Amino acid sequence: MVDRGGPLGELVQWADLSASLYILGHNLTFSTSQLHLHSVIGAAPGRGSCPIQRPLTFDLIYTDYNGLTHLQGAMGLAFQHYKCRFRIVDSFGTEPAFNLGTYARTHGYKTHWGSWSLQPKQYMTMFPHTPDNSFLGFVSEEALLHPEDREEEMEPVPIRKDNIAVVYGKQDYMWQGKEIYLEAITRKMETHGTVYQPPGRTAQLPSNIVNHGLLAQDQFLQLLKRAKVFVGLGFPYEGPAPLEAIALGCVFLQPRFQPPHSSENSNFYKGKPTTRKVFSQHPYAEEFIGRPFVWTVDMTNATEVQQTVTAILRTEVKPFTPREFTCEGMLERVHAYITHQDFCSASFSTWPPESTLRVHLGPLGQSCVHVCRHAFLVCEPALFHHLNSPTVFNRLGLSCSSIDQDVDNHLFPSYSPWGRRCGLQRDRLLFSCAGSDPAHRRLCPCRAHQAGQVALCPECI
Repeated sequence: MVDRGGPLGELVQWADLSASLYILGHNLTFSTSQLHLHSVIGAAPGRGSCPIQRPLTFDLIYTDYNGLTHLQGAMGLAFQHYKCRFRIVDSFGTEPAFNLGTYARTHGYKTHWGSWSLQPKQYMTMFPHTPDNSFLGFVSEEALLHPEDREEEMEPVPIRKDNIAVVYGKQDYMWQGKEIYLEAITRKMETHGTVYQPPGRTAQLPSNIVNHGLLAQDQFLQLLKRAKVFVGLGFPYEGPAPLEAIALGCVFLQPRFQPPHSSENSNFYKGKPTTRKVFSQHPYAEEFIGRPFVWTVDMTNATEVQQTVTAILRTEVKPFTPREFTCEGMLERVHAYITHQDFCSASFSTWPPESTLRVHLGPLGQSCVHVCRHAFLVCEPALFHHLNSPTVFNRLGLSCSSIDQDVDNHLFPSYSPWGRRCGLQRDRLLFSCAGSDPAHRRLCPCRAHQAGQVALCPECI
């Protein structure tokens, strides 16, 4: 659907992953057909139950869920032997409760995705929204300096802007039902769209929208350089475009979701292997960047929208790119993963080091994601095993009348004040930053992170 305004975010991520691996000096083999894939892994075509015919020569295999399914069929019995080498590009993430097949089936977490029983860190996400997985990310477009300016670290300067808003949404169905919101914006600003127009008809947009049709990337970036505001419509969720707009000096205006969107009320998230609740179109932009670059509004409240647009027009912003979405940030992160992540060893990971651990006992009903974030830290699942012991509960002054260690529960290790029950995790694949319950206080492994690089702790490289 690329030529009709379909999703490009995954292609951005694949392109930047491939470039990063190449720049870091690794030998890459790209496989874009089943026939070629069979030849490079030594599979016998049409005989999926047979093992592959020679030892696998690749240290790592990056694929997605669809590729993983095909590899399982092509590799036969060897798939289990080599699955620790897989890295799954998984934009929205897979929580441990969905990942462990037996647990997912018996506890109501079975979906079309998940159930591969991989180490959760083998799934690589587009944004750092699920610390149980590895944040892969991408490289955002940046406002380019003149070559002679690049030798010095210069502060980005404001880009001269016109009184223009560009709407984020390349297919006209995304605009439907947003009339109040768009009317409030068009009263204040000349509003542009880049919406696909099928042959023989025009896109179904308000008459006061200047529609350019689909634009090539360089033309789209030129339009963003002129624009003051980039307007989110609520969908698509968590794409690269808002970061590109902010990097080119735009303010991102987006809708707030109340109630939050999740698999319980959103067709998009239904069936995805996550329990995450999304409170805005782009949670990363709202939580990690925030004002003055990102403003979140109730799009059904015309007064609030108009007041927000007025405030934005009075605000001057400079181009901004979080370090983790720069070339250097992504190369640093990918290099650290390749150097330190080892999912083939039977022993527990020693990265990040135990010295980075900050133990927090959460309140009832909170996940470790929220517990750590509240302390301005990040949950680190690789450190859970240091907490999975009765002595840790004792050190925290918690007296356990009983210890549950013979049942599967992705909330363990945790403490239940009713009956003073302490729960220990018995399956390492169920160590989970996600997950909460009103009856449990989660025992959480938190750590600090580098400025602008949430995936890495200060001691991690």
